[in-house]
Amino acid sequence: MRHALGGVRVVDFTQIAAGPTCTMLLADLGAQVIKVEAPEGDLGRKLGPGWIGDDASLFHAVNRNKQGIALDLKSPGGVDVARRLAASADVMVESMRPGVMTRLGLGYARVAEDNPRLIYCAISAYGQSGPYAGKAGVDGILQADSGLMSIIGSAGGDPVKVQAPAVDVFSGNVAAMAILAKLHQRNRDGQGGFLDVNLLNAALALQHSSIANYLADCVLPERIGSAAPYSAPNEAFETSDGWIMVAAYNGGRWERLCVQLGCPEIQDDPRFRTSSDRVANRTDMRNILAPCFRSQSTSHWLKKLTEADILCAPVATYANLLEHPQVEANGMITQVSHPRFGMISAPGRWCVDH
Repeated sequence: MRHALGGVRVVDFTQIAAGPTCTMLLADLGAQVIKVEAPEGDLGRKLGPGWIGDDASLFHAVNRNKQGIALDLKSPGGVDVARRLAASADVMVESMRPGVMTRLGLGYARVAEDNPRLIYCAISAYGQSGPYAGKAGVDGILQADSGLMSIIGSAGGDPVKVQAPAVDVFSGNVAAMAILAKLHQRNRDGQGGFLDVNLLNAALALQHSSIANYLADCVLPERIGSAAPYSAPNEAFETSDGWIMVAAYNGGRWERLCVQLGCPEIQDDPRFRTSSDRVANRTDMRNILAPCFRSQSTSHWLKKLTEADILCAPVATYANLLEHPQVEANGMITQVSHPRFGMISAPGRWCVDH
């Protein structure tokens, strides 16, 4: 996979996380990515804590495998260089507010005159048209505005943001997928084109199942912590020394869970007979199961439940990930050579080509 896009040149006018994630994925697939930064640098360089030298670790995490150049796009010389880069590229990705690149003389209509085969992907907060087109937004704002924060957290608690920039990262993946599809189409018809990718649409797509449920019954979802709204038990339980996530809602796993926990009599309780029954009576179910889980350690329950083919996992910390045997086997924490900082640890490649 690392050579799949060999010969494809990408010019990257993005910053922070969504756009750089898109172009990082293209670089991982073998594209030559030329990252263009303003003289003062990508804003993502300053989003710490989490530092490598004087740059934020976020910047290094999403800008691997790229070549860099600094251009002042407010100067005629900088714009001229940018146009020449676009003229020689297969793909151009930008994450400016809609209209900014056009005012700079680098909008799609202008650069496509020089390069009709160019695939131009604009990543914005709300899209290129509509009443919010000119509105700026970042990951947290779109987590709120898309409804995502309304469904995260514990019952009766505050709305909660996903700490990892989930909307940014998913938007970057959506953009990369769209670009790959457009490259495939261009190979057939020879024409480039314009792609409008925005964080709002991606955030809604991320919640496809939850929004579909609401459209079906118009019942607003409640915040239910780690639990799944559509099945039970499918949630985290506290143990004597930590937490364990358990999914035992089908395939006979509910019955086996009751046996392993030492309460087989509740298998046939009419409140818990089906997964839907257990969702409706989740509080009663948890009141019975929670003391059982708290009686033993996480490792005890992992061994016991795994042997019974009950889906489970510890609620891991990032420190645990460094010792996770499958994370190591998948090569997801790797060492990267940096010209200024030497060897640095970084997340590994997202896909392995066997």
